[in-house]
Amino acid sequence: MKILFLFFIISSGFIFTSCKSYNKVLKSDNYTAKFQMANELYDDGQELRSIDLYEQVYQRMPKTNEGELSYFRIGKGYYLAGDYYMAGYYLGQFSQRFSMSQKSEEALFLSAMCSVQNSPDFSLDQNETALAINDLQQFIDRFPSSTLVDSCNVIIDKLRFKLEKKDFYAVRLYSQTGNYRAATSAAITFLNDFPMSIYNEEVSYLLVKNSYFLSKNSVESKKKDRIEKTIERYYNFVASFPNSEYIDVVSNYYKQIELDKIKN
Repeated sequence: MKILFLFFIISSGFIFTSCKSYNKVLKSDNYTAKFQMANELYDDGQELRSIDLYEQVYQRMPKTNEGELSYFRIGKGYYLAGDYYMAGYYLGQFSQRFSMSQKSEEALFLSAMCSVQNSPDFSLDQNETALAINDLQQFIDRFPSSTLVDSCNVIIDKLRFKLEKKDFYAVRLYSQTGNYRAATSAAITFLNDFPMSIYNEEVSYLLVKNSYFLSKNSVESKKKDRIEKTIERYYNFVASFPNSEYIDVVSNYYKQIELDKIKN
């Protein structure tokens, strides 16, 4: 117990001394000491504590090597701490302010990765996802020979699939709620935007289904045109997915259309 108590006293004294030393340097006019302590803290894994010191160094000497490293480490410090909005700002600004820096490539990549980290679940608003794709593409355009380009392309594909998945569920939701016009329109847009999607079979089926019910519930002036479009979509579906599990369902829609023609 005495040993533990003694260890606690020594540790507390060290922390107090360290804090006192940090505050002293932070408030001083010795920018060499600020830069040195900031580097020590950063290298020791205390990135957030280093940021205030780096900010003072950068503000004092923005066009020096020390200022350049300080600005970069402010951004990366936030990144390592998981504050991706602040990190994205500083790292994005770094690649503009120090465009010729050797760290410009890393800064722009990490800035794009901040946008990736901010991309939400597919069910939520996807503005951040679209921004992440754009930022990754900007990195590829600026550093086409970078070893990180392949990684960027893989990430872009994953982000695009998130957009694809969101749009697919939108089509399905419109269909489930009986919003035939919106489901039909969303399905057409989906098939145009994602011609190679794994969801195309189901979306094409939903297009036929909702097109059928839309035509069935249309006013007379629009019914003929919508029936013709439904028949066209039915034939396209059968040609594209002859072995689909939905064949019987869409065939019944088609048969009903033909029966309605005979009745009329």
